[in-house]
Amino acid sequence: MAGYQPDQGKHNLSAIATSDVQFAPPPEIPKLPPREWVKENLFSSPFNSVLTVVTTIIVLAVFRGFLSFIFNPVRQWNGTATNMQLFMTRAYPDEQYIRVWFCVAVILILTGTSMAVWQAGSTVPVAGLGRKLLATGALLALLALLAPFSASATVQWLAAALAVAAVGEAIRRFAGRGENERTVSSLAVLVVTLAGLVASLWVVPYGHHTYIAKRVPRVLAEPGTVALTTKLPWTIMLLIVVAAYFAGRLMRDRLSTNPTRVTLLVLWLLAPPVLIYLVLRDPSFDMGHVLSTDLPIFAAYAVGGAALLSWLTRPSTGETGRIVAVLILVVGFCTFLTPMRQVVRLDMLLLAIFALAAPTFGGGPRARKRYIFGWLGVLGVMSWLITSINTPSTVTVPGGFFIGGFSITLMVAIFTIVFSFPLGIALALARTSSMPIFRQLATGFIEVVRGVPLITILIFFSIMVPLFLPRGMHLSEVTACVIGYVLFSSAYLAENVRGGLQSITRGQHEAAEAVGMTTAQKTIFIVLPQALRVSIPPLVGHCIGVFKETSLLAIIGVFDILYIGRIVIPGQTEFMGSTRENVLFVSVIYWIFAYQMSKASQRLERRTGLGER
Repeated sequence: MAGYQPDQGKHNLSAIATSDVQFAPPPEIPKLPPREWVKENLFSSPFNSVLTVVTTIIVLAVFRGFLSFIFNPVRQWNGTATNMQLFMTRAYPDEQYIRVWFCVAVILILTGTSMAVWQAGSTVPVAGLGRKLLATGALLALLALLAPFSASATVQWLAAALAVAAVGEAIRRFAGRGENERTVSSLAVLVVTLAGLVASLWVVPYGHHTYIAKRVPRVLAEPGTVALTTKLPWTIMLLIVVAAYFAGRLMRDRLSTNPTRVTLLVLWLLAPPVLIYLVLRDPSFDMGHVLSTDLPIFAAYAVGGAALLSWLTRPSTGETGRIVAVLILVVGFCTFLTPMRQVVRLDMLLLAIFALAAPTFGGGPRARKRYIFGWLGVLGVMSWLITSINTPSTVTVPGGFFIGGFSITLMVAIFTIVFSFPLGIALALARTSSMPIFRQLATGFIEVVRGVPLITILIFFSIMVPLFLPRGMHLSEVTACVIGYVLFSSAYLAENVRGGLQSITRGQHEAAEAVGMTTAQKTIFIVLPQALRVSIPPLVGHCIGVFKETSLLAIIGVFDILYIGRIVIPGQTEFMGSTRENVLFVSVIYWIFAYQMSKASQRLERRTGLGER
């Protein structure tokens, strides 16, 4: 057996290409016809039959009560329609409302272009679409039979339900079967649905229904109640999105994919602070103040910080660099003990953080260059935010913060999510770091913030923090609340990310170190992507919670959408007693956004293969 080689078989097996290996597909679950499905799942036994009947009766009773509440003629839904601008922006001056519409147009253009460039959306089977229309028709018929409509209104609703069901059945028969089954883009379905709703504003006389009140028919509203100021903006917004989508398709076909996507990503990152500044502040800076104070401070920190970080990121710096970084941190804290501009203090603390992390992200020339560019980018964004906060507004409205409603809710939620996400990741990495300074500071911050209720943090930042600011510096309630929200959210988000980091096996770290990766490369390219992938469900749940928790702004007197629905509109003479209608309207808005974030999370999980076995 001199010619025997024990590893020969192993090497032959490793030479087999992965593409040549065919795996068995997962077993297909047979789809039962509707009748068989109902029989097997709802009426499979006498107990299940009784349970199905009782549950159906209870659901129909609850649904009927809900419909009676909605379509009752005493309900003041006109208070919601009349105060729509109040719900959206509160007391924003009409003469400057063009700012708001400009921001909406920019967001719609970016949305339409991004959907085309990233090819957002998937395909849905035409047969499934037909079945959904059939279910919609059945729901409309049930609504017509249970709602307190008059006979004529009931007949109209039943006719509409029959038409929807007929369209659904036609689409289902057109779909085909097997290999010939047709599909359609989910994006096209969304656009067609929105176009139908917008078109209905021009055709359907919403509000023109006759209701039964004490056996006497009553007309709630006259035909043509949808005003031009309502249907025209929605039509324009739809046209802008569609036009931006087709423009994005032209960009995708004629330009390089990666530069286009990077450009759109940068625009999305810059859009929130720039647009919010445009809405809240005077577009023209106080150039004298900017040129004499802000720019010199920024240039000094940019040049000096870049030179310092270039030295600290060298592998030859060694332990001396860590000592210098600690000294910079001590100097940063000492700046709060002496009279000094707030921007100088914040820039010094930011420089200290970058200096402490410099040895971790150092290495070759490319890594050092990226780190310096990261410093300049973060410094520029923070300088921009500080300048915008200290710039006086030209929008003057008596009393409090002039913008409110859904705009303030969305603004606080976006800023909280955008700023708390990188801060939470940084805290999670710091808590799992081998450097004692970062680990202890991150642990202390997380435990302290998580041990305090959110409302306490909001009250502290809205009332107490302005008392400690230097003379001449003003911090609005909304800005203070956003800072509190960001700190609170980042602490919880850090724990979600830390759970994902702990799920990464030691073998992943050893494999990255075996190929010569630095600590920063291992973290950015190997560990963190896997940790974030595992953490998608809790992270999205956290984002949904942040969006809903903005309703706590009403407790400290900020005019968010819930505060307007509970206090402002019911306080109007003509809409007294309309609290329940307004709260239901606000709840629907919260549910729509939360549901969309949940669906986006599910789509992201499918794309990343999360949960597949």
